Amino acid sequence: MLKQYETAKTDFVTAQPRFGSEVIEILSRTSFDEAEDEITAWEGYKPTPIFDLTGLAGILGLKAVCYKHEGPRFGLGSFKALGGAYAVLRSIQRELSDAEGRKIAVEEIRNGHFASQISEMTIISATDGNHGRSVAWGAQRFGAKCRIYIHAEVSPFRSDAMQKLGAKVIRINGDYDATVAQTRIDAEEFGWTIVSDTSWPGYCLAPLDVMAGYGVMAREIVRKLSEPPTHLFLQGGVGGLAAAVIATFHQEWGNAAPRSIVVEPELAPCLFASAKAGAPTSVKIEEETLMAGLSCGEPSQIAWKILENSVYGFITIPETLVAPAVRMLANGQSGDCRIEVGESAVAGLIGLICGATNPSLRDKMKLDCESRVMIIGSEGVTDPSLFQAIMADQD
Repeated sequence: MLKQYETAKTDFVTAQPRFGSEVIEILSRTSFDEAEDEITAWEGYKPTPIFDLTGLAGILGLKAVCYKHEGPRFGLGSFKALGGAYAVLRSIQRELSDAEGRKIAVEEIRNGHFASQISEMTIISATDGNHGRSVAWGAQRFGAKCRIYIHAEVSPFRSDAMQKLGAKVIRINGDYDATVAQTRIDAEEFGWTIVSDTSWPGYCLAPLDVMAGYGVMAREIVRKLSEPPTHLFLQGGVGGLAAAVIATFHQEWGNAAPRSIVVEPELAPCLFASAKAGAPTSVKIEEETLMAGLSCGEPSQIAWKILENSVYGFITIPETLVAPAVRMLANGQSGDCRIEVGESAVAGLIGLICGATNPSLRDKMKLDCESRVMIIGSEGVTDPSLFQAIMADQD
């Protein structure tokens, strides 16, 4: 059943984490506290489930495999719901504070005290789908206008989902990085506010807010588990999710925090390239990966400062394994519960199986019969038509 993972072509680079102060200082405990206090008070908040994949763990010769399923998150289908909407609130707060000459409390915004001023604000963002959906939801929630920029390959369903939340969607003839570039041009020209999940020189406050929101998910894991995992497999993208989860775990568990492995599609390996180069490195997206949320050619510079200090290894995975992994979870193979997920949600799962079934990788990742692994399932079914097509194409 797992032969295709065992023989898959992967690239792996071992890192030597230094665990400098960046790991716990760039995203402070206070920033995580503030995000948690706010987000957990929102209507509809509920911790997402963690599933034990006992059957898979047995087949892989591991003690435990846990899967954090972000599909139910606020009805938006992914962990992104935690970051984008919270960053919208904080961005609005900063703009109002600057205009009023005093610190505006988020309670004042939530209570509608500045509804008129907020209605004149325009929030913009670039997205592959999930982040933009969260930003649109946040803008609608707090009363701002919203414009979302998507690239040529974003599906019509994901575009429609953002429009239903009140956003004006602009499709760019280019990749994700081209949409980011266009938001920067338009924000400068029209005075709009960017809420991005990636950072660049001179722009980091909103991405830090996004990552602080992701910390809510990581703290749910800390509070649910009786002991820390030994290993953590995280999808790449621009690096914000991985950086937030790793920072949270090191704040909460210290030296007992798990060994982290970052997993990326072979078609968009910007973090892998950065690890090999020893500095933030962009890659050209020649072809879009099926894992749409991970199709990023340029790492977030602020996230990389955490990752270069804390990750034990970076692995790239082939496209051929994405659909089989989605089906594996949906069909409950190995006798495990059935979990319906989107394409980006299986990156960590694929990285784990490739590592556990390849003797050389297994040794490099230090996986053994005592290993307890956590996987972040970042999204549920965020494009039903694509999910149905994957399920119809059974091996």
